[in-house]
Amino acid sequence: MAEETKELILSVKDLEVKFKVRDKVLTAIRHISMDFEKGKVVAIVGESGSGKSVFTKTFTGMLEVNGTISSGEIWFEGKDLAKIKNDKEWEQIRGKKIATVFQDPMTSLNPVRTIGDQISEIIIKHQGKSKAEAKQLAIEMMGKVGIKDPELRYDEYPFMYSGGMRQRIVIAIALACRPEILICDEPTTALDVTIQAQIIRLIKSLSEEYGFTTIYITHDLGVVANVADVVAVMYAGQIIEYGNVDEIFYDARHPYTWGLLSSLPQLGEKGEDLFAIRGTPPSLFEEIKGDAFAPRSAYAMKIDYEQEPPFFRVTDTHYAKTWLLDPRAPKVDPPAAVKNLHERMLALTAKGGIYGER
Repeated sequence: MAEETKELILSVKDLEVKFKVRDKVLTAIRHISMDFEKGKVVAIVGESGSGKSVFTKTFTGMLEVNGTISSGEIWFEGKDLAKIKNDKEWEQIRGKKIATVFQDPMTSLNPVRTIGDQISEIIIKHQGKSKAEAKQLAIEMMGKVGIKDPELRYDEYPFMYSGGMRQRIVIAIALACRPEILICDEPTTALDVTIQAQIIRLIKSLSEEYGFTTIYITHDLGVVANVADVVAVMYAGQIIEYGNVDEIFYDARHPYTWGLLSSLPQLGEKGEDLFAIRGTPPSLFEEIKGDAFAPRSAYAMKIDYEQEPPFFRVTDTHYAKTWLLDPRAPKVDPPAAVKNLHERMLALTAKGGIYGER
């Protein structure tokens, strides 16, 4: 879906991931193909269980023991990551080349080791620095992520830090490896909204400074509204819409994306019920026929229950997997909340919306 002239850092081709659960097989990722451009911020958005984390775990070999890549390719620096089978090979990729920031900073840090020691250890291991050099670089990195008086706080323990400060340290540890790709897996879920905004802006500024590619996983489109360059919307183990951030926010074409946009909590009005997508996602233990979202969609047609839609091109950068884009389909209008989304987002920004300016 990316243009050939773009510099790609990661390319996924027809990826399928299965899990053995007791005597059944669950297909968590259903034939995803996607290109990641160097230096861009890519948001992967969807409900819990849509496959966001599973998809990106394949980039670092961190699938659970009952999970396997059943088919497909993941190309990174001339190597197919889908073919790596042992931890020794993964050590050359995981952390060093592709690092991950997880959602709960407390479980990511060792509570009985000092903050500085945990950052320095990574620098020594991946950059080959001496202990003294590593300490200096760790202090510099602590300052980069917004820790005040890092020289004094180097020898403190995680329990002495707030949740937001711990998340900053987790980011510092990830960046200490100087990775090419930083995966942020719901990095602000456990934080209050004010700290969320700070962490989001921090990741954006660091990606601009260091030039790494950021893959941002979230269930909330509003979180990435002013951070992402590209948005991929996932549903039932597939990417169902893909485009630059303005195309997804202001010209979305898939009914599921319309539902996500209509339910943005940031745009809720006092006294009005917040929109919710009806129904539940399909079971991935069963074979899905047609469009997986059809049973929940008010726009579903007969063909949606019979045949899986292909990707239809909206622009050179925007694609959507919905039969509504077929020339033979009836013309439908998106929900009212989506049609005036641009004006509502501008109004939110004017009121000092927490996610910055676009």
